[in-house]
Amino acid sequence: MDGDITWPEKSRELQMYCMDSTYWNDFKFRDDDIIIATWGKSGTTWVQQIVAQFIFKGQTVGLPVGDMSMWVDFRLPPLEVKKPLLEAQEHRRFLKTHLPVDALVFSPNAKYIYVGRDGRDSVWSTHNHHVNMLDWVYEALEELPDMGPVIQKPTTDDMREYFHDWFNREGYPFWPFWENVRAWWAVRDLPNVMMLHYQNLKNDMEGEMRKLGEFLECEVDESKWEEMVLHCTFDYMKHNAQESAPLQGSLWAGGAETFVNKGTNDRWRDTLTEEDVAMYETRADEELGADCAKWLATGEM
Repeated sequence: MDGDITWPEKSRELQMYCMDSTYWNDFKFRDDDIIIATWGKSGTTWVQQIVAQFIFKGQTVGLPVGDMSMWVDFRLPPLEVKKPLLEAQEHRRFLKTHLPVDALVFSPNAKYIYVGRDGRDSVWSTHNHHVNMLDWVYEALEELPDMGPVIQKPTTDDMREYFHDWFNREGYPFWPFWENVRAWWAVRDLPNVMMLHYQNLKNDMEGEMRKLGEFLECEVDESKWEEMVLHCTFDYMKHNAQESAPLQGSLWAGGAETFVNKGTNDRWRDTLTEEDVAMYETRADEELGADCAKWLATGEM
């Protein structure tokens, strides 16, 4: 690639109860690796499914996407278990991360897809993820070497209160939100970075899939295109959720279908007050700048 490009360099570690950025430090990249990055609950699983359709040319049977596309920085399982599994994969690898780019080892040859979603929509999806997490997951995280406070069960069923906790405590009970979006927005013009948006996928999934396929330099067998699109629809993924969800959905009550939940936006509009909305939008502008805040809210660049 162009020798004049300034590539991102890792400048810090991000280590907490569930994530460890050092897992990437000795990672052996391949030139065709694909990295799917999000803050979380922003369409990660959806984009993993789409990418899998390009790699495996429409196949779905026997394709456990949620397990094949590993969350590299997740501390379960530990690195010594995960590393040989990653190195043994013979297909084009498509991996996921929830790290901001400044805490990630960045390869000029890999392809990076960042998926954005309005933070308010992500919070509603996060609540479903959090409230349905099974006891054994909390226990397993507690047993890991200490890297700070471990996530606890939700303390409220009030969604407005849950939103305020997330807003006032920097992405609580997960990881900082604004810095994640801001860091990836800053590298959006690199030739190996593509910015996708959840709302655009909902508005025109087929069109966004075409753009993504071109970015990944994947040839498409047009005779299989309709089938590929079908396999990426919400209804298909919901009915085949065990293949899409991490660990076949075993982390959540109700299994994989709980993980692949509603796939809808704007649920916050019936709960947040006008003051809440103004507070969020003002903060978005301050944290991200007007252009990034607009993209995050609408998908428009």
